[in-house]
Amino acid sequence: MNFTVEFPVLTTGRFILRRMEEKDAGEVFDYFSKDEVTKYYDLESFIEESQAVEIIERWNTKFEKSEGIRWGIADKESGKIIGSCGYHCWEKEHYKAEIGFEVHPDYWRQGVMSEVLQPIIQFGFESMSLNRIEAFYDPENTASKECLFKAGFIFEGVLRKAAFEKGVFCDAAVCSILKEEYL
Repeated sequence: MNFTVEFPVLTTGRFILRRMEEKDAGEVFDYFSKDEVTKYYDLESFIEESQAVEIIERWNTKFEKSEGIRWGIADKESGKIIGSCGYHCWEKEHYKAEIGFEVHPDYWRQGVMSEVLQPIIQFGFESMSLNRIEAFYDPENTASKECLFKAGFIFEGVLRKAAFEKGVFCDAAVCSILKEEYL
């Protein structure tokens, strides 16, 4: 399955999930420059807004090549991008993809990801023909773990020292949700 030419816009009660553009770089930089956001992320905290432009371009290129999709989470009231969520590591031949997300600390513990994950999971199963959506997270990142479990993901285990990030080997917990469990 390939994406259509037009980026799909999804909506929830409080948010519009849309394609990010260069004009959103300031807001993306704002949260990716915070160490508490990148603590469990596989990148260093941003120090220049150009890094936000680069990541937005990378996400959009993956969409254009039909390799993944990353939505900006825009607050309906302000229009401000407060985070992102989407799919990468899309293995079409295996009908699976990895989901990832982050949100600005000002919006932590406000149900943002619980609200946003539902239409994105639905899109994965219905529009991308996924059979499996998996997520990897640092075992110490209890907030991500809770969001994923609340969305119906099931813990599968811990991959010991499975990644080399920020100069150290680190464990990766893995969980997934299958299409049959979602339906």
